[in-house]
Amino acid sequence: MNPQVVLVVISAYFLLLFLISWFTSRKVTADTFFTGDRQSPWFLVAFGMIGASLSGVTFISVPGEVGNSNFFYFQVVLGYTLGYFTIAKVLLPLYYRLNLVSIYSYLEDRFGFWSYKTGSFFFILSRALGSSLRLYLVASVLQLILFDSLGIPFWVSVLITVGLIWLYTHRGGIKTVVWTDTLQTAFMLASVVVTIILIGKDLEIKSLGAYISAVAQDDRSAVFNWDWKAGTNFFKQFISGAFITIVMTGLDQDMMQKNLTCRTLGDAQKNMFWFTIILVIVNLLFLSLGVMLYLYTEAKGIALPAKSDQLFPMLATQHFSAFTGIVFVLGITAAAYSSADSTLTALTTSFCYDFLQIERKYAPEKRVAIRKKVHLAFTGLMFLLILAFYWLNDQSVINSVFIIAGYTYGPLLGLYSFGLFTKLQTNDRWVPAIAVIAPLLTFVISSNSEKWLWGYKFGFEALILNGALMFLGLYLLRKKS
Repeated sequence: MNPQVVLVVISAYFLLLFLISWFTSRKVTADTFFTGDRQSPWFLVAFGMIGASLSGVTFISVPGEVGNSNFFYFQVVLGYTLGYFTIAKVLLPLYYRLNLVSIYSYLEDRFGFWSYKTGSFFFILSRALGSSLRLYLVASVLQLILFDSLGIPFWVSVLITVGLIWLYTHRGGIKTVVWTDTLQTAFMLASVVVTIILIGKDLEIKSLGAYISAVAQDDRSAVFNWDWKAGTNFFKQFISGAFITIVMTGLDQDMMQKNLTCRTLGDAQKNMFWFTIILVIVNLLFLSLGVMLYLYTEAKGIALPAKSDQLFPMLATQHFSAFTGIVFVLGITAAAYSSADSTLTALTTSFCYDFLQIERKYAPEKRVAIRKKVHLAFTGLMFLLILAFYWLNDQSVINSVFIIAGYTYGPLLGLYSFGLFTKLQTNDRWVPAIAVIAPLLTFVISSNSEKWLWGYKFGFEALILNGALMFLGLYLLRKKS
C-alpha cells in the first residue's frame, strides 16, 4: 500500500475531526467537558457508543480470532443483551435519580469515603490498561502500513497518535466525543461492509444469499460449544457476557458518561435498547468478516501470519486492492479513536471529580486549568502504557482485554452488587484491602482450577468469581448494627 496515499487519507480524516471539535467547543462552560451540558440527542449517543464499545480490538482481533475459536465469541455477545437490559432498568434509573456526573460518587453515599475512592481507582486502572491495550493494537497496524515506511520509530508514532486525541478533545470533552464517535462509528461500519463485499466479489460471490451461505457452510461459523470443561462453553460465555457488559458499560464512567449527557432517563434507556440491537448485528458482521478473510487466504494460497490479530492488516496491506486497503485504513483509524478519545475524557472526569473533588473545592474559573492539566497527564500515561504493551503482550488482544477486565472490574461488581441488593453496611476502611485480596484469590483459583475442580477451566467468568469474592468479603466485614 502506498504510504503517501495512507498519509493523505488519515490527514483528511483528522481535518474532519478537528472541524467537529471546533464546532462543538465554541460555547463551552467549565462543566461542558464533563457533562456535555446534558443536551446530547439520544440517537447520536446510541450510534456513537457502538464505535466506543467495539474499538480497534473488535475491528482486528475478533475477525482473526474466528480461526482459533470459531463463532464462539457470539455466545458472549448474546450475553450482552441481558447485561444491557439490566443497565437500562437498574443502573440508569439510579444514576439519573442521584443526578450523578461521576457514577462512583454513589459509593460514597452508600458506604463511605474509602469505598468511593476504591471504586474510582479500579475504574481508572481498568480503563487505562484496557484502552491503552486497544490503542496499542491499532498503533502497531499504523506503524506497519505508514510510519515504518516514513522512517518514524514506534514511540514517535504513538506520541503522534495520543497527541492528536488530546488536541481535538481538550476543549469540548464529552460534548465533542459524542459527535466524533458518531462519525467514527459510521466510518468503521462502512469499512466492514465494503470489505466483505469486495472480498466476496474477488471470490465470485455475487448475492446476499451467497454470502450468507458461504459463511454458514464454513465450519468456523459454529456458534455454540456445550463442553462444560471448555473456557468457551455456552453457559460460561453467555453469563460472562452479561456480567462483562454490566461492569464494562454499566459500572464504567466512560460508557455511562455518554448516557448521562442525554436529556432524560427515558432518552438514555431508549439509547441503550437501540444500541443493544445494533451491537448484536455489528458483532455478527465482524465474525462473518473473519470467515471471509480465512476463505480468501485458502482460495489464494496465502500463508497465515503467526498471530491471528495480524491476519486482517496483512491481507489489507499486502494482498487486497488499493481501494480495499484505503477502506481498511479508514476503518481501523475510526475504530481506534472512537474508543480512545472517550476513554481519555472519562479518565479525566473521574480523577477530577472523585479524587480532586473539582466541583466542591474550586471556583469555575479554576476548574478549566486543573482539568487541562489532568487531561494532559492521562494522555502521557496512555502513551507510556502503549509502549509497555508493545514489549510485553504476546496473545490475542481481545482475550487480553477481557482478562484485564476480569481482574480489575471484579471489585466494582462486588461493591455495586452489595450496595444495590442488600441493605447492609460494611466496614468502609477495609474495602481497599478486600478489593486487592479478591483479584489475588481469583488468580490463584483460576490458575489451579483444572487441578482442583476436576478439569474445569476458567474463561471470562473469572470476573464473576472475582465479584463474588469481593461481595463475600464485604459481607464478612459487615457492620453489626
